[in-house]
Amino acid sequence: MVTTTKIEIDLKKHPRRKLKIIMTIILAGLIALSFFTGYFFLTLPDVEYLKTQNPPTTALIEQRKTEAREKGKKLKIRQKWVNFDTIPELLKKTVIVSEDAAFYQHDGIDYYELKEAIKRNLKKGKKVRGGSTITQQLAKNLFLSTEKSYYRKLREFFIAKNLEKHLPKNRIFHLYLNVIELGKGIFGVEAASEYYFKKSVSDLNLVEIVRLAAVLPKPLRVTPLSNSRYLKWRAKLLLDRLKKYHYITDEEYNHTLIEFTR
Repeated sequence: MVTTTKIEIDLKKHPRRKLKIIMTIILAGLIALSFFTGYFFLTLPDVEYLKTQNPPTTALIEQRKTEAREKGKKLKIRQKWVNFDTIPELLKKTVIVSEDAAFYQHDGIDYYELKEAIKRNLKKGKKVRGGSTITQQLAKNLFLSTEKSYYRKLREFFIAKNLEKHLPKNRIFHLYLNVIELGKGIFGVEAASEYYFKKSVSDLNLVEIVRLAAVLPKPLRVTPLSNSRYLKWRAKLLLDRLKKYHYITDEEYNHTLIEFTR
């Protein structure tokens, strides 16, 4: 037998009381939402200083240090700042075609790539395609973590928007190229070039540039010096794109491809 509580009886007898309770709940929800929204935006990091200053460290570097300490190890960090003009144009173009072809056209978020990534990932039932731009990757590396959560992605979205609002595109790209993870404890293209190829990034040849850019999606699992199936596949993909956009000649393409088909 169904019983009716005293509160339910009272609410039926007093509709105004019911309305008052509903309005109280809605008001409480709106107050909570306003507090959360205020907290969310007030705690977003300041990015304006990045116009003229290089960050002394990044959230990702500190995360990697913490992970090493938790394993009872000490991680040696290799990171060296280099001027934007010192980085070869071909390396910049290779990174662009690898990570974010529309970098100089979008406002921090590539909505087309994001939509396509969501569609494909839903179809496959797992993450098989990323939709993050270079600006979003920089936001995550500088201020967030590798945690996979909607809250982190939301913060990443707004930080990326702020970066685009306050910094020129070339400055964003400059920061990215100097802090991107390229191996265990290795951050930035100059440190990676010196570690893997024993030379400055300004002296890299096409083969070395492609090898370096090829590991960007999996910097802790693939090394630029390897001849793994993945690296060869990724290198050919990048060479195809460089040729497609006429960044390299047919002769350069054919000559370099030999390096990755042996």
